[in-house]
Amino acid sequence: MSGVDDLERPRATGRGPGRALAPLRKAGVALLDYEYAVRHQLRAELDRGEPDALVAVEGDRAPVILLPGIFETWRFLRPLARHVHARGHPVHIVTALERNLMSIADGARIVADYLEARDLRNVTIVAHSKGGLVAKYAMGMPGVSGRVRLIVAVSTPFSGSTLARFVPFPSVRALQPTNETLRRLAVAREANSRIVSVSGWFDPHIPNGSHLNGATNVRLPVGGHFRLLDSEPLFDCVDSWLDRRAL
Repeated sequence: MSGVDDLERPRATGRGPGRALAPLRKAGVALLDYEYAVRHQLRAELDRGEPDALVAVEGDRAPVILLPGIFETWRFLRPLARHVHARGHPVHIVTALERNLMSIADGARIVADYLEARDLRNVTIVAHSKGGLVAKYAMGMPGVSGRVRLIVAVSTPFSGSTLARFVPFPSVRALQPTNETLRRLAVAREANSRIVSVSGWFDPHIPNGSHLNGATNVRLPVGGHFRLLDSEPLFDCVDSWLDRRAL
């Protein structure tokens, strides 16, 4: 499990040595975050021989759907999947999303079709990064809102990322703040009260942050964009929201 070490604990702002060291501290967190991402992506590739369907759809509690971020498959979310399933929740993986490189709208239609085909209800969607945008878009589609009780979005760029324009992939550049889909999602606030936006104290990929107006915004004492996915603070946060009978 990824813990919260002294390197990544946020320090009080103000004058003095602590403020001067803040850039170095953030650089260290960014390096740890990239190391986590590379290691888990490699592990996911090595596990490609495993059946695509995660055999975890049994359980006597409310169902959970996991949505990966861009360039990620469901295997990248394996620590979270195992944790949620160990607590008695059926875990559903939407394998048709593959690496989540399609448009947000197309991804949302895939999620909506999955919910309808399996007639899932009282669902909590736990999504990482772009997966949170896909989940929010899906909530605005006919028939989806009544099936989903809550979205827990982890490190989701609800306001886009100013760094996206520097990445030479159209699927990433579509996450710029100026993107029309992101702008429409920003003004569509009907679903926000059923969204919990979870972020770390520092995210090297989302300078704009993950704050979402009208949602419940939770900031964890963990730095990074990826390392939250295998951290006790995130597990505790997800557990607390899954355990709530009413919102």
